[in-house]
Amino acid sequence: MTRLLFITGTSTDVGKTIVTAALAAAAHAAGLNVAVCKPAQTGVAPGEPGDLAVITRLSGVTRTLELARYPEPLAPDTAARRSGYPLLTLSETVAGIESCADADLVLVEGAGGLLVRIGDFTLLDLAQKLGAPVLLVAAAGLGTLNHSELTTRALAAGGVECAGLVIGSWPGEPDLASECNRTDLPAVTGVDLIGSLPAGAGTWPAPDFAAAAPTWFDPAWTAAYLRP
Repeated sequence: MTRLLFITGTSTDVGKTIVTAALAAAAHAAGLNVAVCKPAQTGVAPGEPGDLAVITRLSGVTRTLELARYPEPLAPDTAARRSGYPLLTLSETVAGIESCADADLVLVEGAGGLLVRIGDFTLLDLAQKLGAPVLLVAAAGLGTLNHSELTTRALAAGGVECAGLVIGSWPGEPDLASECNRTDLPAVTGVDLIGSLPAGAGTWPAPDFAAAAPTWFDPAWTAAYLRP
């Protein structure tokens, strides 16, 4: 049976793509057939490598699916309107994800935060439609408690399971706020902190990244969410 896991962030630039790459690498190392979908990519011209190229380079997973691409670095629906390209629809996105149903695990990376409009829908709408859990990638520092609690409350209100919290970039020399947040994030959200990635992991050589990726997540969580 195919397992679905969606990945969103508390905002943009919190490390969603690198976390998705690490999840793909961990599942790939366990022998799973993994597919990764990025419904809408923005800020990348036709023919240029986007987030899926980063995921492939770091994880070794080559089965990827991008459904729409817009050149300006904006929310996908805004970028679509400005470019004159078609707006991505919920139905075609569901169909795209379902085309990967022969994989053991399908990872779906959103754009920006949970309620950013990917087309005529949000990642929350997509998760509701497919009944899939959502993993939340959070920043380490000041402000993350508010952003994380807002997102987990939105998931709960929408009836969507939050599969856990991951700190997308843990600094080599964490400040006081970051250290406190490791304790406070689970307390304020009611969601387990199941992993963190070292800052700069996305620049590592691919073999080093793939070898380390399984160690960045709680093993019990990995067994529960990354196995078919």
